[in-house]
Amino acid sequence: MLRIGAVTLETPLLLAPIAGHCDLAFRILCREQGGVGIAYTDLLNCHALLRGTPRSMELAATNGLDQPCGMQLYGNWTDPLPEAAIWAIEHGARVIDINMGCPVDKVAKRNGGSLLLCQPCDTVKLAERIVQAVERHSNGRVPVTAKIRLGWDPDHFVGPQLARDLERAGIAAVTVHGRFTCQLFSGEADWNRIGEVVAAVERIPVIGNGDITEPQHARDRMRQTGCSGVMIGRGALRTPWLFRQAWHEIRTGEALAEPSFNEKCRVILRHLALLDRYVPPAQAVDCMRKRISWYGKTMGHIKPLKEAVRVAESTETMRQAIQAWIQPDLEATPRAGFRTQEAAF
Repeated sequence: MLRIGAVTLETPLLLAPIAGHCDLAFRILCREQGGVGIAYTDLLNCHALLRGTPRSMELAATNGLDQPCGMQLYGNWTDPLPEAAIWAIEHGARVIDINMGCPVDKVAKRNGGSLLLCQPCDTVKLAERIVQAVERHSNGRVPVTAKIRLGWDPDHFVGPQLARDLERAGIAAVTVHGRFTCQLFSGEADWNRIGEVVAAVERIPVIGNGDITEPQHARDRMRQTGCSGVMIGRGALRTPWLFRQAWHEIRTGEALAEPSFNEKCRVILRHLALLDRYVPPAQAVDCMRKRISWYGKTMGHIKPLKEAVRVAESTETMRQAIQAWIQPDLEATPRAGFRTQEAAF
């Protein structure tokens, strides 16, 4: 278990707020496979959230199948982040996370994200304002966390000091992506430096993030750094069952069997069903056209299936194409610990 303020997670594995990909359907899909302690929404612009723009409402949507839900907000020192945090609490957030690490230009150079790493003193004061507003509004039920990077560049490795100061400001946990802003997503995450951030704080959990693509990575990185948990982002896009596998390894030290080809097909079918449920038809089709290539990386030679999904004009056509690839002669009882059934709505 992992405790963040007043919230206790069943596992120390967190689904990252993957920009452009972490919609409600995908969050529920990952939860159903097992092992997810908490899942976060996509990045939410505080101004757009308070204006109620349709896109922001879609990104912030949650329900009973998506709990505990973390909502990640971004903005800078002049933006209404405390007010947006209160809005998020009233709309289902169990944890408020402040984005201090997004390297994308439209976020980092104007509205927040990694920009907040460049003025740590002002950023800590901002964190204090958000914490105070959230504590008053939730009576201490909802913790405020922060997601940071190591710094803007190697000459400005601010992670340890910033994490220490954020803890003193009332931040309940810090997630550290092991790259500098200038790296974007290139190179390798530096888990040794994540370990330095772990050593810098006194009580709050530090969660490591970066390059977790295999189940054993989570276990090994927690042992290496002493971090309290691991956040998984891009690695989950092609293997939403990664959390269950990683949690099994953390608990037992043993590897959980890879899902069978048929089980993977059923996961894709379940993803389609969730997209049908939660997003407009055209958006659902566009999403699966992109996702099928990622799923395919774990399924061997399925070029004809990927092409069939790519050219399909409806989710029903996609569903028929995927079902045709399920192999009856390989039908078997699902492997222990791997869920393929649909959850009730």
